[in-house]
Amino acid sequence: MIENAASSWSALRSTARAMIAAAALAATTLTAVGGTAEAAPANSVAPVESSGCHAPAAPSGQSTQHFSAAGRSGTYIRDLPPAASHPLPLVFDLHGYLELAVLEHEGSGLGPYGDSHGFATITPQIDEPGWPRWDFSPNSADVSYLSQLMSHVEATSCIDLRRVYVAGLSMGAFTTSSLACQLSDRIAAVASVAGLQNFSWCRTQRPVPVVAFHGTADPLVAYGGGQGVNARYLPAPDGGSSSGAQNGPGPTDIPANAAAWARRNGCTGQPVQRKVAADVTLTAYQCPADGTVELYSVLGGGHTWPGHASIVSPTPLVGSTTNSIDATATMWDFFQAHPLTGPVRG
Repeated sequence: MIENAASSWSALRSTARAMIAAAALAATTLTAVGGTAEAAPANSVAPVESSGCHAPAAPSGQSTQHFSAAGRSGTYIRDLPPAASHPLPLVFDLHGYLELAVLEHEGSGLGPYGDSHGFATITPQIDEPGWPRWDFSPNSADVSYLSQLMSHVEATSCIDLRRVYVAGLSMGAFTTSSLACQLSDRIAAVASVAGLQNFSWCRTQRPVPVVAFHGTADPLVAYGGGQGVNARYLPAPDGGSSSGAQNGPGPTDIPANAAAWARRNGCTGQPVQRKVAADVTLTAYQCPADGTVELYSVLGGGHTWPGHASIVSPTPLVGSTTNSIDATATMWDFFQAHPLTGPVRG
């Protein structure tokens, strides 16, 4: 059954590649977006304008942009809501292994959600041979690329430097975890879906608030640590038959990774658990206000974005998706509550 699912998944991925030309064409044409941006930031921490606030205003809507840095070239989908009277929060949305940026954009829904809730969204992808992926190791070229892309967006759009956030799925969640370690001086908070990691080398300059979502039956990135039972069906980056352990998750379980982030952020005592839905438990740590750590565990959930079923990957391969919570709405609420309160890197 899994072999058939893997074959179907591969065929669907091929179909998804064919979608890119049409999606890119549609995205390249700037389109006006409906909805009303928020009138002001949701909390009392005053925004800090990026240099892009003093440049000609970028047009609102969705577009696809090219960007090169750190020896890498790539594209990113940019979603800008209607013009606001204040600098915009910014959310980076990072795709998973094998996943094209356009699929992450469609799957998470962060771009359209930002259009109606008043934040900008960047969904990037690096162009390289083989399947889409990220090198999230310390000081990697991919990390440098994302850092320079963040600076580029801040210089070309009016962004609130106190409200820059990163979210990601799967390998995008690994990379989100890595960026929280390496760019803690400029990222206000992060959200990890199906892949929160704790790296032994991680040293942050300040606490980084973390909200994570993970299914207890994830068959690709196991809730109990390491690779899940279906990870062997994923192709290698060069198109070979298996990805093996390449860039795989760490050996510790997801609750242990959340607990490690809590310790790093200065949290103390025992976490508090409560049911937020029949199949979802929230584990909240006792943390300083600027270092909140929360883990949403989805009972029986798969390798998916809660509230947003995969548009490509078959359920037998990635598992089930809960609709009891919406990770996109939940992480935005979390982001709004956690601006950067310390020194801001201009």
